[in-house]
Amino acid sequence: MLVTVVVALVAATLGAVVGAAAVRRRAGAGPERSRGPTVAELLARLVRRSQSGIAVINRFGDVVLSNERAEALGAVVDARPAPRLAAAAEKVAAGGEACEVDLSPASHPPGSTPQTIVAHVRSLGDGFVVVDATDTSAAVRLEAVRRDFVANVGHELKTPVGALAVLAEAVLDADDPDEVAHFATRILNESHRLGALVTELISLSRLQGADRLPELVRVDVDEVLAEAIHRVRVPAEAAASAGGDDAGSDPRGRFLLDEPSGLEVAGDRTLLVTALANLLENAVAYSPEGTPVSVRRRRQGDRVEISVTDRGIGIAPEHQQRVFERFFRVDPARSRATGGTGLGLAIVKHVAANHGGEVRLWSEPGVGSTFTLRVPAAPAEDEPETPLHGLEAGLALTTAGPGTHPTPSVTGGTT
Repeated sequence: MLVTVVVALVAATLGAVVGAAAVRRRAGAGPERSRGPTVAELLARLVRRSQSGIAVINRFGDVVLSNERAEALGAVVDARPAPRLAAAAEKVAAGGEACEVDLSPASHPPGSTPQTIVAHVRSLGDGFVVVDATDTSAAVRLEAVRRDFVANVGHELKTPVGALAVLAEAVLDADDPDEVAHFATRILNESHRLGALVTELISLSRLQGADRLPELVRVDVDEVLAEAIHRVRVPAEAAASAGGDDAGSDPRGRFLLDEPSGLEVAGDRTLLVTALANLLENAVAYSPEGTPVSVRRRRQGDRVEISVTDRGIGIAPEHQQRVFERFFRVDPARSRATGGTGLGLAIVKHVAANHGGEVRLWSEPGVGSTFTLRVPAAPAEDEPETPLHGLEAGLALTTAGPGTHPTPSVTGGTT
């Protein structure tokens, strides 16, 4: 039967050549015109260059047409359909309905992301079926992230909402004015925490969504640092003066700053202040009382670096990649006790990425941590502005000591 098919194809090709010659003869001896690609040639190009794996299988299980992508996705192996695909193609060729076949590899190399491959099998008639294989790994990962995010948000909102309900009942049952004041203060603290969580969720969704970063302007790094420190100090000083639960956490005097740099970056001032304030708050929250937090500003090539170093508990190597994930906490109890939402470092990462920069991390348990925000420096006044939107950016982990940052050993995109 295969020989018959080959003979038929050869005959069809010869017929096409003879027919084309006859047409040219009938056209006369006019000037020769360049002939464009035929429909068949265009279809062949379409199949070859398709991002999907395409294969045509006959009723005998032979692959009569395929592209390289079909082999890369495992739909075609050694010029034969994959075993799972062959069985499905046979059923469809015999008159069955179109079906979907999972071609995902059973295993994957250590450290790599599992691959999800789906093939759709449809009938072409006359005993032929077409296979359309697609790598859906990105969509599957996105759906998993969405489910995790919804679950995490629900969990994070449940804690303060539940606490508010319990504290409200305690206020209703309390007779002593001091008890009422105590529970009312705790209600206020929980409401502030809930408000901070909602605010950071909104900020993160804007950074990750389709909202375009506002027009970038020249931003003074020293002014950004001063505003970020002020933002960190004011709530702590207010809590200390009021004698609330956060009393004693006043970071006044804890920041050791280098000399004003005079550096400028091209960016959004509000977002940069937010990112730097999150780094400062994180350093204060995870440092022993009274230990300093150092801040250094410098220019490295075409980048401006702002490093925040603490002498705190440090981060274990297995957690260093994950601290930039939403809601990830190395010590959940400590984070909630300090009012953390688990979103601060995720916001820092996305602010850096939206500026065409990155955030780097060095940390050693028991020694401390250094987070470095790196963003493109503003061009000189006589240099043309360079668009910064859409540049490759992310986070990096380094292995050098505090305050020193060699070429990163690990880099990654937006989670």
